[in-house]
This record gives sequence, structure tokens and C-alpha cells, in this order.
Amino acid sequence: MPVSKSKRSRYTPPPPKKAPPSSKWYVGAVLACFALGVLIIIGNYILLTNPSNWLLVTGLVLILVGFIASMWMR
Repeated sequence: MPVSKSKRSRYTPPPPKKAPPSSKWYVGAVLACFALGVLIIIGNYILLTNPSNWLLVTGLVLILVGFIASMWMR
């Protein structure tokens, strides 16, 4: 009769290491993109008598960059 292998002989890989948290400058850059985009959009409509479409697009792009960058934060 064959001898069964012991459960102790099985290889158990080590658990995967966690990635380190994002640095403080990265978090600050993401928040700055959000804040600057919102300020540009608000300033475009409040401060200027003739709102510019380019300022609106710039603000939206900054918010989008901040959103995409925030998905990579840990």
C-alpha cells in the first residue's frame, strides 16, 4: 500500500508584500489638481465678465487629472 504524503511537505508561498503608501507630495499634488481646477472654474464665472471656454476646459482637465491620479494612490 502506498504511503500518503504528509501535509507538511506542501510548499506554501509567502504572502505577497503590501505596497508602501503614497508619498505626501503625491497626495498633495492630487489635492492641488482638484482645488486648482475648481478654483479656475469658479473664478471663470464669478470674476470674469466674459467667461472663457478655455478656462472651463482647463479646469475640467485639471479635475480629470486629479481623479485619474487619485486612482493610483495607496
